[in-house]
Amino acid sequence: MREYGLIGRNISYSFSEGYFSDKFKKLGISDCSYSTFDLSDISELKKLLKSKSDLKGFNITIPYKEEVIEFLDEIDESAKSIKAVNTVKIVDGKLIGYNTDTFGFRTSIKPFFEPQHRKALILGTGGAAKAIAFVLEQLGVSYLYVSRNPKSDNEVSYSELTKEAIANFPFIINCSPIGTFPNVDIAPEIPYEGIGDKHLLYDLVYNPKESLFLKKGKEMGAATVNGLSMLYHQAEEAWRIWNS
Repeated sequence: MREYGLIGRNISYSFSEGYFSDKFKKLGISDCSYSTFDLSDISELKKLLKSKSDLKGFNITIPYKEEVIEFLDEIDESAKSIKAVNTVKIVDGKLIGYNTDTFGFRTSIKPFFEPQHRKALILGTGGAAKAIAFVLEQLGVSYLYVSRNPKSDNEVSYSELTKEAIANFPFIINCSPIGTFPNVDIAPEIPYEGIGDKHLLYDLVYNPKESLFLKKGKEMGAATVNGLSMLYHQAEEAWRIWNS
């Protein structure tokens, strides 16, 4: 039996186990399984690996996409540039890290991305945010990170955002977990009154399907996209890597 899984913290809501289990069933793949491994600390990874000798690969989600790197034997060049990993392939006991969030995001925004979306705000500074920034650079999109505690010249605080500033950044991507089930009644604290019909709001949150962030954007006339399509694409890319 080939085992795969998802590593994260407080991830009972995750779609991955159901997605891959359905995939295996539909394709008649009887020698594979996919499980959720909820770790309270990334240091528990070593114990998990020792107990799962049939584990051939795994995905990583919040909050371990950056922390997992120290446990890897090798890392793909793009993941090395991003400094975040969300997919690991196990080959002869070696852990090889990749980032499929980039593929998922790039593919999922294609139908919505327009010429006016050349300036972006990235809400959050974690591993997923770094993958989004990597794609934006490839697309020639200038961006700023928005953080509660800015630490670089390319970061601003939420308190610095004004209606005018929001109007100047027609592409806004929420890479924070704010608004994820069960906390569906909260949204990133930005001045939504600066959003208009030229804006594209993208939320990596996929549960609920329409977060409060997206609802507020839609009310102002913006185009909105949730993170479900990105998840599908990154999951399929992970499957390709595990089987290549």
